[in-house]
Amino acid sequence: MSQTSVLVVDDIANVREDIKRLLYFEEDISVVGEAGDGEEALRMAENLKPDVVLMDINMPGMDGIMASEKISSQIPETAIVIISIQGEPEYLRKAMAAGARDYLVKPFSCNELAETIRRASSSYKIRPNRNTVPPPAAVQTEPEPPDKRIIVVFSSKGGVGKSTVSCNMAVCLAQETQKKVALVDLDLQGGDDAVMLNLTPRGTIAEMVQEEEQLEYSLLNSYLAPHMSGVKVLPAPFRPEQAELITAAHVVDILTMLKANHDYVVVDTSPLFNDLNLSALEMADDIILIFTRDLPSIKHVKTDLEVLETLNQSHKVKLVLNKSTQDFGVKLADLQKNLNAPPAAILPFDEKTVLSSINKGHPFVITSANSRITQSIKALAAEFETAAETASAAAGKKSLFNKLFSF
Repeated sequence: MSQTSVLVVDDIANVREDIKRLLYFEEDISVVGEAGDGEEALRMAENLKPDVVLMDINMPGMDGIMASEKISSQIPETAIVIISIQGEPEYLRKAMAAGARDYLVKPFSCNELAETIRRASSSYKIRPNRNTVPPPAAVQTEPEPPDKRIIVVFSSKGGVGKSTVSCNMAVCLAQETQKKVALVDLDLQGGDDAVMLNLTPRGTIAEMVQEEEQLEYSLLNSYLAPHMSGVKVLPAPFRPEQAELITAAHVVDILTMLKANHDYVVVDTSPLFNDLNLSALEMADDIILIFTRDLPSIKHVKTDLEVLETLNQSHKVKLVLNKSTQDFGVKLADLQKNLNAPPAAILPFDEKTVLSSINKGHPFVITSANSRITQSIKALAAEFETAAETASAAAGKKSLFNKLFSF
């Protein structure tokens, strides 16, 4: 049985002892060291190279957030799990921005601790070491065509219209480009994409991951529910407790296979910076960051931008202002000033069209093709089509250049 090595970091010795006691009977987890502050944690992590660091936030000197940033930067193959008595979303965002891949609020049970460690470790073991380059002989697969794109629709705030935009964007891309489009509902505890598209799937992502230990595209394809527009949909679980069955490793495998077999993969997400969403954001070619004109939403989108900047993903972001109306909300000029960028798209407030579409299970890009909101979605979809064509053209030029100088 392979062992997951763990470094425990907490300034209270009794807490460190409690954690070691909780893990004592876990045969696949081994505590290889402990540290009482951030400086000691950094030194021990450099020496031990543990699979997982359990990191307390509030410590004297270098706190857990700063130590996590340094360990993530200097030892990227080590996963960090924050442990703290602070359970507020602000602490979670700070932890994720610092490079943590999960978060546990004290007190926690033995099972919660062990499963979190396993989840964090497995998500890192499936990722290649960024500091190593495999020899040419080890690379067996053909590179993906540059015009294939994964588009992740995200916001850390709920109720901003992620699913509405995801469904209509996927349908619009399928209709406008006549290419292969897949839609993944990664809102695992409350996803409604199948309902919004009036689909009755035979199964969901939860049943699929239980069928085989090693996912194959043939199995994945059998769980893709076809929509009349041509979009293939991988639905979220029917019940929220089934969300626990899906891991970050599953997300990476699913998106890799879908991208290899589809031109566009649209990913609808939950409003969380969890390990599954972080895996999807890392794999994304484009990130649609949705917000509305109310102050809570603007606060969230600013934080989202900061986190994505820290994770080196901000270059992928397209800001999309949803439910926009001239009568209410923060002025557009003030929005651009606060966010340091204009929205890539502004979707007008059209409650009648959107609610009718949702209740009937028919995307408004089909049923209300001439509406302003449909035209806005089409304009946004055209940007991804243009980006794909530009990438393909650039790859073609590079290939021609290489051929010219290969003689």
